[in-house]
Amino acid sequence: MAYTNIDDPSAFFQTTLYTGNNTGGASLNVTNSGNSDLQPDWVWIKSRSGASNHNCSDSSRGATKHLAQNITYQEEIVSGITGYNSDGFTLGTNGDSNGNGTTFVAWQWKCNAGTTATNTTGSVDSVVQVNSDAGFSIVTFDSASSGNFSVGHGLGVQPAMIITKNRESASNWWTWHKGLTGGNSNTSYVVALERTTAEASYANAWGAGVTSSVFGMQSGNTATASNDYVAYCFAEKQGFSKFGNYVGTGNANGPMIATGFKPAFVMLKPTTFTEEWAMIDTKRNPFNQAMKQLKANSNGAEYDGASVTNGIDILSNGFKVRTSRTEINATTHTYIYMAFAENPFVTSTGIPTTAR
Repeated sequence: MAYTNIDDPSAFFQTTLYTGNNTGGASLNVTNSGNSDLQPDWVWIKSRSGASNHNCSDSSRGATKHLAQNITYQEEIVSGITGYNSDGFTLGTNGDSNGNGTTFVAWQWKCNAGTTATNTTGSVDSVVQVNSDAGFSIVTFDSASSGNFSVGHGLGVQPAMIITKNRESASNWWTWHKGLTGGNSNTSYVVALERTTAEASYANAWGAGVTSSVFGMQSGNTATASNDYVAYCFAEKQGFSKFGNYVGTGNANGPMIATGFKPAFVMLKPTTFTEEWAMIDTKRNPFNQAMKQLKANSNGAEYDGASVTNGIDILSNGFKVRTSRTEINATTHTYIYMAFAENPFVTSTGIPTTAR
């Protein structure tokens, strides 16, 4: 069997850097530079050079319907991302995504070009957009009026990570991850993108749990009754994506995390104490060490850890922690991570990738 079915990860995930041009109502077309053209279905944008909220939209909800990952606000219609192109996206005048002279990063995932289908597998119906090859689905649904309920995710395998958000009212970005306490059988432990707090436990937070067909939630706990929701669901794909956990050592010779590919993007969070989410990618960090971070929970500008040797080494088959900074490597504490590939460690034809 081939090591990976995805020889060119840029067909499904890309990171793009750009500078805003909003003067007098100007729009901006952002074009990707990967080996493959990528028409994104989920775009996550963050200012690098200034303080501003994160900004995301997807092709299931519609390009102009935006959410901000670092705050609990409900969905808003803004002139941020206004459309998806065959190899990028178009921006309007919103300063959080197109401030004049501001530098930005956009992380982009391909799903199914906006094509959706109704899923009746769960106790509430959902509308799903699925890319089985990339292990990614975008799910929209109305939460139940009370109690536990289940939602079909369409992936056909158990997800490794699920990020949920209420679209109608202020709420947490409740997140399930297989690296939390309980692992694949976790029904109670949660983290939230906009929070720095450690994992928390709520009885039946994820209903009956997460399976190959559905994930559970609970009205009055991880869900507000009878509200519109979106969920971003990820399954692991060999050579393309990896979700797991590791234990910190508290020194600059930190753990090596094997992903099976050279990462293009890593996001990680300690689960056993209060600390921020760290977001690292190879576009902002083209050379080792990778030290430029953004925080999923913060509107702050990009943090460069060069002065304190704060970073990781990107390897051909994973990443190596090279810092004692607590957001990445505190002694004996557990961290969860999500990672997407720049290159598989070995292609389907047996060609290995190189280190950088």
